[in-house]
Amino acid sequence: MSPDKIDYSQLAKKAIRIRKRILDMCHKNGCGHIGSSFSIVEILIALYSKCMNISAELKNLSQRDRLILSKGHASPALYVILREQGLLPDQVLDSFSKNGGLLEQHPKRNSAHGIEVSTGSLGHGLSIGAGMALAAKMNNKGYRIYVILSDGECNEGSIWEATLFSSQQRLDNLIAIIDYNKIQALGNTCDIISLEPFDKKFESMGWSVCVVDGHNFEELIPALNQIPIDINKPSAIIAHTVKGKGVDFMENELLWHYRCPDKEEYDRAAYELKKLDSKT
Repeated sequence: MSPDKIDYSQLAKKAIRIRKRILDMCHKNGCGHIGSSFSIVEILIALYSKCMNISAELKNLSQRDRLILSKGHASPALYVILREQGLLPDQVLDSFSKNGGLLEQHPKRNSAHGIEVSTGSLGHGLSIGAGMALAAKMNNKGYRIYVILSDGECNEGSIWEATLFSSQQRLDNLIAIIDYNKIQALGNTCDIISLEPFDKKFESMGWSVCVVDGHNFEELIPALNQIPIDINKPSAIIAHTVKGKGVDFMENELLWHYRCPDKEEYDRAAYELKKLDSKT
């Protein structure tokens, strides 16, 4: 879709609506990882609404694009997006984190509902994506593999093994999107293992790189729609994001990597999102 036909204001409103649904789910079911979920909302909207070849009609067909949420702890964001796209029924979404429900706190493979890979043990998603991308090349299939990584996950050596393998195999149908919110489970990423110069690391290993504001649709969508950036090279989109984006008291706060909001915090967050919606 050409950029002049995209209603960015409606996408911004959709992002607020999705954050409110994530907030509701996590509060109702006593789950954390709101901060990590909020930081990838725009990325997921851009992918599923404007970039990926995936829909309810295509979900069982081989030509569909695949998404791997390697940072599986942000599953609430993925589940709500799948519901928005008609890939996940309401009754399944409502079963999130409940005994007997289909949706666990980390994604469990369920191709019928658009969940391609079980994830959550960090560092595995890019290797799986590389294997899927290689299989597509070998079978002359045109689909692409999108892998969403966290910045903290890039501390894992397996990420860089997959990076080297993917460039060696010229997997230009593989796209890594890094949610660079700069906070991981136990502190600031730069204080634990600094990733800078992040773009140069990928470039030195044979990848093409684009750096964007991960909350700005006018940067995200054109970047994703130019894939592959270079023929015969895998692409990395480094998306600068804010953990807890959209709720002031959650933004850039390590606490919201794990914490589930109590009633007072839920009410405050819901009010902030409502206020933000009225201004958008």
